[in-house]
Amino acid sequence: MNILLLGKTGQLGFELQRTLSPFGRIVAPARAELDLANAQEVSDYLAQVRPNIIVNAAAWTAVDAAETQQAEAKRLNADLPEQLAKYAAVNNIRLVHYSSDYVYSGAGIIPWQENSPTAPLNVYGETKLQGDEAIQYSGSDYLIFRTSWVYSARGKNFMKTMLHLAESKSELNIISDQFGAPTPARLIAQITALAIHSKLKTGLYHLAPAGQISWYGFAKEIFRLAGKSIKVNSIQTSDYPTLAIRPLNSRMDLTKLQQALNIQLPNWQNQLELTLNEYLEQ
Repeated sequence: MNILLLGKTGQLGFELQRTLSPFGRIVAPARAELDLANAQEVSDYLAQVRPNIIVNAAAWTAVDAAETQQAEAKRLNADLPEQLAKYAAVNNIRLVHYSSDYVYSGAGIIPWQENSPTAPLNVYGETKLQGDEAIQYSGSDYLIFRTSWVYSARGKNFMKTMLHLAESKSELNIISDQFGAPTPARLIAQITALAIHSKLKTGLYHLAPAGQISWYGFAKEIFRLAGKSIKVNSIQTSDYPTLAIRPLNSRMDLTKLQQALNIQLPNWQNQLELTLNEYLEQ
């Protein structure tokens, strides 16, 4: 089986490449080999590789930069998924794609369900939603996994930023009114492998660890597990303005995925400990 993996240099792409390798030959072009911003290049590459499954981990993830670089964000988050979905539909193959809790409004405290109303607060969320809808309307065999607060032992992410700051700071201000589930890229890759192996039914699923925490609570747990002595102050989102508005509620209901795969997703604390240990052992 030919697996086309896009976005191999990202946190998720790295984990997917090693987790999906037992399923067949993985074709994972680097940026120098394939410019995902160029639709014609993508079309030509698909015709050349003729994949049996497409796993799209490529995305524009710079949330604030998307506000000013809207065309670039739209190409990667909306137009590219649409192009891949149309190819998948015509060639009768499966497309696996990753989305975000940012498609929701962030209001309230109730976890979002897959059929909850969407109302993104920023350009990043808008473009991710456009990509989701294009895939759903394409007629392709697809899996869309909406996830939140992705981090890993590699790349740029909140966990690593906190650990680096702890080397030079004795005190940090961290937002305490945004809630979600920190999600390791490793867990996303593992569930993707299980979904492919078990032929999970076409559809949209939430994928995150169980439980919820604020960024403030997440930071405190990172420092506790790493044995770092640093003072963490609680601040509100309004105290730390950013170009793009962030959702306060990133909680997601996991029932649909757990029932479909007959699994119980692990809690975020367990996943943090595993990811932190992996990082510290490098």
